[in-house]
Amino acid sequence: MGWTVPYLPTAPEIVRRMLKIAWVGSGDVVYDLGCGDGHILITAVKEFGADRAVGYEIREDLCTAALAEIEHQGLQSRVKLVNGDLFDADLHEATVITLYLDESTNQRLKSKLERTVKVSTRIVSYAYKIKGWKPTKKIRRHGDTIYLYTVPESINQNAYNHFDKEKH
Repeated sequence: MGWTVPYLPTAPEIVRRMLKIAWVGSGDVVYDLGCGDGHILITAVKEFGADRAVGYEIREDLCTAALAEIEHQGLQSRVKLVNGDLFDADLHEATVITLYLDESTNQRLKSKLERTVKVSTRIVSYAYKIKGWKPTKKIRRHGDTIYLYTVPESINQNAYNHFDKEKH
Protein backbone atom coordinates (compact mmCIF):
# COMPACT_ATOMS: atom_id res chain seq x y z
CA MET A 1 0.00 0.00 0.00
CA GLY A 2 1.18 3.56 -0.74
CA TRP A 3 1.69 6.56 1.49
CA THR A 4 -1.34 7.29 3.65
CA VAL A 5 -2.55 10.26 5.65
CA PRO A 6 -5.18 9.76 8.37
CA TYR A 7 -8.68 10.48 7.05
CA LEU A 8 -10.19 13.63 8.48
CA PRO A 9 -13.27 14.90 6.64
CA THR A 10 -13.15 18.56 5.65
CA ALA A 11 -16.02 20.57 7.13
CA PRO A 12 -18.48 21.86 4.48
CA GLU A 13 -17.76 25.51 5.31
CA ILE A 14 -14.02 24.90 4.85
CA VAL A 15 -14.67 23.15 1.51
CA ARG A 16 -16.60 26.19 0.30
CA ARG A 17 -13.86 28.57 1.48
CA MET A 18 -11.21 26.50 -0.30
CA LEU A 19 -13.13 26.53 -3.57
CA LYS A 20 -14.00 30.22 -3.22
CA ILE A 21 -10.39 31.32 -2.60
CA ALA A 22 -9.38 29.44 -5.78
CA TRP A 23 -12.15 31.11 -7.81
CA VAL A 24 -13.51 27.74 -8.96
CA GLY A 25 -16.09 28.04 -11.70
CA SER A 26 -17.02 27.13 -15.25
CA GLY A 27 -14.04 25.94 -17.25
CA ASP A 28 -12.26 24.48 -14.23
CA VAL A 29 -11.16 20.90 -13.73
CA VAL A 30 -10.70 20.37 -9.99
CA TYR A 31 -8.45 17.62 -8.65
CA ASP A 32 -8.61 16.59 -5.00
CA LEU A 33 -5.61 14.55 -3.91
CA GLY A 34 -6.59 12.31 -1.02
CA CYS A 35 -10.27 13.00 -1.68
CA GLY A 36 -11.72 10.88 1.14
CA ASP A 37 -15.52 11.00 0.94
CA GLY A 38 -15.52 13.05 -2.29
CA HIS A 39 -17.24 16.07 -0.75
CA ILE A 40 -14.86 18.60 -2.34
CA LEU A 41 -15.40 17.04 -5.78
CA ILE A 42 -19.18 17.09 -5.47
CA THR A 43 -19.26 20.66 -4.13
CA ALA A 44 -16.91 21.92 -6.87
CA VAL A 45 -19.23 20.62 -9.59
CA LYS A 46 -22.66 21.19 -7.99
CA GLU A 47 -22.19 24.49 -6.17
CA PHE A 48 -19.29 26.16 -7.97
CA GLY A 49 -19.98 25.03 -11.54
CA ALA A 50 -16.64 23.34 -12.25
CA ASP A 51 -16.78 21.47 -15.54
CA ARG A 52 -15.34 18.33 -14.00
CA ALA A 53 -13.70 17.02 -10.85
CA VAL A 54 -11.24 14.17 -10.34
CA GLY A 55 -10.30 12.65 -7.01
CA TYR A 56 -7.55 10.28 -5.96
CA GLU A 57 -8.06 8.18 -2.84
CA ILE A 58 -5.98 5.19 -1.80
CA ARG A 59 -8.48 3.74 0.70
CA GLU A 60 -10.99 1.45 -0.98
CA ASP A 61 -13.66 1.91 1.70
CA LEU A 62 -13.64 5.70 1.23
CA CYS A 63 -13.74 5.29 -2.56
CA THR A 64 -16.75 3.02 -2.31
CA ALA A 65 -18.61 5.51 -0.11
CA ALA A 66 -17.64 8.46 -2.34
CA LEU A 67 -18.72 6.64 -5.51
CA ALA A 68 -22.08 5.82 -3.94
CA GLU A 69 -22.63 9.51 -3.14
CA ILE A 70 -21.50 10.62 -6.60
CA GLU A 71 -24.00 8.19 -8.16
CA HIS A 72 -26.72 9.27 -5.72
CA GLN A 73 -26.15 12.88 -6.81
CA GLY A 74 -26.21 11.84 -10.50
CA LEU A 75 -22.73 13.27 -11.13
CA GLN A 76 -20.99 10.26 -12.72
CA SER A 77 -20.44 12.12 -16.00
CA ARG A 78 -18.66 15.04 -14.30
CA VAL A 79 -16.92 13.49 -11.28
CA LYS A 80 -14.28 10.78 -11.63
CA LEU A 81 -12.78 8.90 -8.73
CA VAL A 82 -9.52 6.95 -8.90
CA ASN A 83 -8.81 4.35 -6.21
CA GLY A 84 -5.08 4.87 -6.24
CA ASP A 85 -2.04 6.63 -4.87
CA LEU A 86 -2.09 10.42 -5.23
CA PHE A 87 1.62 10.33 -6.14
CA ASP A 88 0.60 8.50 -9.33
CA ALA A 89 -2.01 11.11 -10.27
CA ASP A 90 -1.96 12.46 -13.81
CA LEU A 91 -2.46 16.19 -13.20
CA HIS A 92 -2.15 17.52 -16.74
CA GLU A 93 -5.83 18.59 -16.94
CA ALA A 94 -6.01 20.19 -13.50
CA THR A 95 -6.75 23.90 -13.26
CA VAL A 96 -7.31 23.67 -9.49
CA ILE A 97 -5.79 21.17 -7.05
CA THR A 98 -7.08 20.84 -3.49
CA LEU A 99 -5.10 19.32 -0.63
CA TYR A 100 -5.89 18.44 2.97
CA LEU A 101 -2.87 16.33 3.69
CA ASP A 102 -0.12 16.83 6.26
CA GLU A 103 3.10 18.81 6.08
CA SER A 104 5.34 15.86 5.20
CA THR A 105 3.00 14.68 2.43
CA ASN A 106 2.79 18.21 1.01
CA GLN A 107 6.60 18.26 0.94
CA ARG A 108 6.76 14.90 -0.84
CA LEU A 109 4.17 16.11 -3.35
CA LYS A 110 5.85 19.47 -3.97
CA SER A 111 8.38 18.25 -6.56
CA LYS A 112 5.67 16.38 -8.50
CA LEU A 113 3.57 19.55 -8.59
CA GLU A 114 6.55 21.61 -9.73
CA ARG A 115 7.28 19.12 -12.52
CA THR A 116 3.80 18.35 -13.79
CA VAL A 117 1.19 21.07 -13.31
CA LYS A 118 0.58 23.69 -15.96
CA VAL A 119 1.05 27.42 -15.66
CA SER A 120 -1.86 29.21 -13.91
CA THR A 121 -2.91 26.13 -11.91
CA ARG A 122 -4.27 27.12 -8.50
CA ILE A 123 -3.30 24.87 -5.60
CA VAL A 124 -5.28 25.16 -2.36
CA SER A 125 -4.01 23.56 0.82
CA TYR A 126 -6.04 23.42 4.00
CA ALA A 127 -4.20 23.61 7.33
CA TYR A 128 -0.71 22.83 6.00
CA LYS A 129 1.50 25.09 3.92
CA ILE A 130 3.89 23.95 1.24
CA LYS A 131 7.32 24.87 2.60
CA GLY A 132 9.45 26.89 0.23
CA TRP A 133 6.49 28.24 -1.71
CA LYS A 134 5.01 31.69 -1.18
CA PRO A 135 1.20 31.70 -0.94
CA THR A 136 -0.63 33.99 -3.34
CA LYS A 137 -3.23 34.32 -0.61
CA LYS A 138 -3.65 33.06 2.94
CA ILE A 139 -6.92 33.08 4.85
CA ARG A 140 -7.05 32.47 8.55
CA ARG A 141 -10.43 32.26 10.25
CA HIS A 142 -11.34 30.72 13.61
CA GLY A 143 -7.99 28.93 13.81
CA ASP A 144 -8.29 27.43 10.32
CA THR A 145 -5.77 28.40 7.65
CA ILE A 146 -6.18 27.99 3.90
CA TYR A 147 -3.24 28.61 1.57
CA LEU A 148 -3.63 29.46 -2.13
CA TYR A 149 -0.66 28.96 -4.42
CA THR A 150 -0.61 29.98 -8.07
CA VAL A 151 1.82 28.37 -10.51
CA PRO A 152 4.43 29.62 -11.20
CA GLU A 153 4.23 32.77 -9.05
CA SER A 154 4.18 30.94 -5.71
CA ILE A 155 6.93 28.43 -6.29
CA ASN A 156 10.70 28.69 -5.91
CA GLN A 157 12.94 30.32 -8.51
CA ASN A 158 14.45 27.07 -9.84
CA ALA A 159 11.00 25.65 -10.50
CA TYR A 160 9.94 28.98 -12.00
CA ASN A 161 12.84 28.77 -14.45
CA HIS A 162 11.67 25.26 -15.35
CA PHE A 163 8.22 26.65 -16.16
CA ASP A 164 9.72 29.41 -18.30
CA LYS A 165 11.62 26.86 -20.39
CA GLU A 166 9.21 23.94 -20.49
CA LYS A 167 5.65 25.22 -20.21
CA HIS A 168 5.49 28.42 -22.29
